[in-house]
Amino acid sequence: MTEQESVVSAPRDIIVVGASLAGLRACEALRHRGFDGRITLVGAEEHLPYDRPPLSKEVLRGEWEPDRIALRRDGCDELGLVLELGRRAVSLDTAGRRVELDDGSRHDFDAMVIATGAAPRKIPGTTDGLSGLYTLRTLDDAIGLRSAFERNPRVVVVGAGFIGAEVAASARKLGLDVTMIEPQPVPLAHALGPAIGEICAALHRDHGVQLRLGTGVEADGIEGHGRVESLRLDDGTRIEADVVVLGIGVEPVTGWLQGSGIELGNGIVCDSHCRTSVPGIVAAGDVAHWYNPLFDEAMRVEHWSNAVEMAGAAAQTLLDGDSAAPYAPVPNVWSDQHGVKIQTAGRIRADDRMEIVQGDPSEYRFTALFGRNGRLSGVLTFRRPRQLIRYSEMLEQSASWEEALTVARATG
Repeated sequence: MTEQESVVSAPRDIIVVGASLAGLRACEALRHRGFDGRITLVGAEEHLPYDRPPLSKEVLRGEWEPDRIALRRDGCDELGLVLELGRRAVSLDTAGRRVELDDGSRHDFDAMVIATGAAPRKIPGTTDGLSGLYTLRTLDDAIGLRSAFERNPRVVVVGAGFIGAEVAASARKLGLDVTMIEPQPVPLAHALGPAIGEICAALHRDHGVQLRLGTGVEADGIEGHGRVESLRLDDGTRIEADVVVLGIGVEPVTGWLQGSGIELGNGIVCDSHCRTSVPGIVAAGDVAHWYNPLFDEAMRVEHWSNAVEMAGAAAQTLLDGDSAAPYAPVPNVWSDQHGVKIQTAGRIRADDRMEIVQGDPSEYRFTALFGRNGRLSGVLTFRRPRQLIRYSEMLEQSASWEEALTVARATG
């Protein structure tokens, strides 16, 4: 056994890059499993780790203050972490087992957890310094946007994915004039397919959101003199706006890993144990693109429960090596829009077979099943959480499409 292999198999100095939900949960899992060595937690934000889902809802609407979303009330003291907050990793020397931060400091390590998450995409040609232009990913983003909403602006949300839809719903709850722009024919078309997308569109229209579907913003189409004034769309129309929120997806934060030897591809490429291509380095959360043996598919999942569960699996792999269990979850997602909880489990594709098996879509309370190649591939519910649990268990058992329909018919 080489010296490096020995260090990797019995680490004493672990660095966690990314003070995110996944990063913190990895630290907690390491301590819970008895690791008593040094853990350094590096975070690009100055804040201690916090919960992101409320940013687009309760925090944005002013119902919760920032201290309510802290993930640990003790400030991480009980974990005995070395905190490097307000510091961004800029390069990684895997041979020398050293990471460099943006303040010039360098940190040696035996093993590493990468949990750097993802960053919002921008529209090509937009000006970062233009006042009134926002993305929503961080606590500071949410506080800034909340302050802007207090001035009763005309709001345009670009992108009708989960974040865009939640921001639009929160803005409407505050009584603001809201337009949502989406290049696809319906919201969430890529994630949930056209039929469910039509239901989502109806939900937003019912609550006063103006939808501009099937058109996008031109390059250099966000106009203004010092601040946002209007948007020019692909169909030749122009929309006036005081606040523009970009919700056009995210990209995994991997730029600092270029040239490190870690394999990249839609994030950090990992095996079923969260291991990267470099021994002793694992990844978790939004940044990880791993092989899920339950679905026989490589996937990257940008949602809360995956960050929590994958962080635990990555920590287990660092400590237990090959004896650790593979990470093979049923991915699940939820979103709150206009008082309706939308939940999914499994791996839904837009071209999957879909059947609404219970409830009434017109009342925004129903269950839909999705199938592919004779197998149950996913379940979606509007305000029916118990149904989600039932079919999630069937997904864990790799149930067939016919088995799922039989259960649906039997339970009405």
